[in-house]
Amino acid sequence: MPSYKLYYFDIRGLAEVARFMFAVSKTPYEDFRYSFSFGTPGDFSTISRPEFDAAKAAGELDASMGKVPMLEVDGTKIGQSKAIERFLARELGFAGSTSIEFAQIDQICETAVDIKQAYQKVRNIQDATEKEAAMT
Repeated sequence: MPSYKLYYFDIRGLAEVARFMFAVSKTPYEDFRYSFSFGTPGDFSTISRPEFDAAKAAGELDASMGKVPMLEVDGTKIGQSKAIERFLARELGFAGSTSIEFAQIDQICETAVDIKQAYQKVRNIQDATEKEAAMT
């Protein structure tokens, strides 16, 4: 069985689908979480993430272009959340049994991405008329 190590921050977010896949499949993995804190809550200009910054400076995240999530599989590093999800889907038995089933599953996943992006676009609009216009 391969050895898996998932790198992300100590939050839900882009790595959560991979964590769910490991949990549902009962596949052991190391869940490495970089800590972070805010000087001023909610002010991203005051964020402190010393472990992440040190790993990035040391080149440990080069395979993922200096970003997380990153999945390490038997020493090979894979970046990008969707690439990780597709890889794990195949490895853990969630990708269907044919290429057509995989494409249909992938289609549903990409539709979820579209919905999330549309929501993010309008979620902070306060004016009801402007929000309604942005939703169409």
